[in-house]
Amino acid sequence: MIYANILLTVNDPNDIPVIGDLLREQGRLSREEPGCLRFEVYHSTVDATRFFLCERWESTEALDLHRKAKAYTEIYQPQVLPKVERQGHVCSLIE
Repeated sequence: MIYANILLTVNDPNDIPVIGDLLREQGRLSREEPGCLRFEVYHSTVDATRFFLCERWESTEALDLHRKAKAYTEIYQPQVLPKVERQGHVCSLIE
């Protein structure tokens, strides 16, 4: 099982609503992909520029396929990533 946690910080506060909408759609599409066990999008109530993605994938292969799917190639990579700073963390569950 692969656990991916990604912290996104929006560069321009004017982009927050657009990024929120894009991430909502990315999450919806990602949850429909084979091997996606969890894909949650959180928006900070303390810092409006921060979003957090919490993902769980069946395998490395499922995550690799996700990176070739519409949610990633048409939404996340071209529309979200240019407008945010990204800190990604692939994790192991310890408890």
